[in-house]
Amino acid sequence: MTQSLNSAQLVCWRAYIESSQRLFNQLEDELRATSELSLADYQVLVLLSETPGQRLRMGELAGQLVFSPSRLTYQISTMEKRGLVTRQPCPADRRGSEAVLTAAGLLTLQQAAPQHAASVRQHLMDDLSEDELTVLTRVFERLGERLAPTRPSATDSPTSSDLTTS
Repeated sequence: MTQSLNSAQLVCWRAYIESSQRLFNQLEDELRATSELSLADYQVLVLLSETPGQRLRMGELAGQLVFSPSRLTYQISTMEKRGLVTRQPCPADRRGSEAVLTAAGLLTLQQAAPQHAASVRQHLMDDLSEDELTVLTRVFERLGERLAPTRPSATDSPTSSDLTTS
């Protein structure tokens, strides 16, 4: 049988869940009010803006966003309709497709970024000491590494979903 959380662990878990959800909601509300972007829209734009050629294979983008392939397909479709991104065949591998940042998407990101950064500072960063930032960074990086899916080795064969969503 699985061991229950002790009282300190339970307090920590609840504080994390409640505060992270409140933070997410606050940031999402402010971002939508000032830019009409969701946090998912914003993160897609950020990731694409940071990559050479401002394009990423759909599978790689889904992995970085921690999205299922179907969720990413829906996300990119809604952003395509708004002119923020396009979907194009991969130049090196026509079986896959890439999400590509448009000029309108880059401009939207550039306009939204200052206010979003101010919101992140106001609702999270300005409340933390340097020591707290260091500890939280270490904790979340360790958790992220531990929870990240293992990458298939070069000898593993791709699945059909890898071929259609990457």
